[in-house]
Amino acid sequence: MRIITLNVNGIRSAARKGFYDWLSRQDADVVCLQELKAQNHQLEDPIFHPQGYQCLYYCAEKKGYSGVAIYCRHTAGKVTYGLGWLDVDAEARYVQADFGRLSMVSLYLPSGSSSEARQAVKFDFMDRFTDILTAARRRRREYIICGDWNIAHKQIDLKNWRANQNNSGFLPEERAWMDWLFGKAGYVDAFRVVNQQPEQYTWWSNRGQAWAKNVGWRIDYQVVTPGLKDTIQGAHIYKDERFSDHAPLIMDYRI
Repeated sequence: MRIITLNVNGIRSAARKGFYDWLSRQDADVVCLQELKAQNHQLEDPIFHPQGYQCLYYCAEKKGYSGVAIYCRHTAGKVTYGLGWLDVDAEARYVQADFGRLSMVSLYLPSGSSSEARQAVKFDFMDRFTDILTAARRRRREYIICGDWNIAHKQIDLKNWRANQNNSGFLPEERAWMDWLFGKAGYVDAFRVVNQQPEQYTWWSNRGQAWAKNVGWRIDYQVVTPGLKDTIQGAHIYKDERFSDHAPLIMDYRI
């Protein structure tokens, strides 16, 4: 099973940059997208409905903002749009597709970089999502939660970690939450199971020459339940083309 996750930073923009031509050659079973920045009526063109996939779109109420999607080769037995929180679901940050005992999730965790108010929203989301993650571990299900978590976990996960210790995305409280996620909560950072190398980034600022100099952050993850750890076969961050300020994270599983 090949699973791809990408924050497209505008699905129509990514399409213009060749994303769908590239995707057609990837033989992916599941594709998780975040930050669609589109409404449903803007996604009627066939390009946004790749042949052979069930396309599950969840668009935010605000135009040109947020939104998540899942493309899947097999028809989902159940689809869950949102978390049941009115404030968060208005921003369309969570969609889940169930296949037997496997649940696929596309997640777009809020960013707190724009203001203290948005950082408070991010912390609130993390607090509430803790209960969701804890409850999921009690179920007899396996989960693959793909998406933009907007947090770099460890120093190895961003280039300029010293300068960013007081910035959103690398705050001590955020990193401690990731410690909990990959510690007590029992979830697994799938990428790090097969790749322990430094300078493995998935997002680069548009400022300066961050992309050219590979001054990036690893904030896009495939987070799995421990029962799937031994199925992880490989991981690749695709950087030969640029569809977004994020790069596609491609992972193969023996499922």
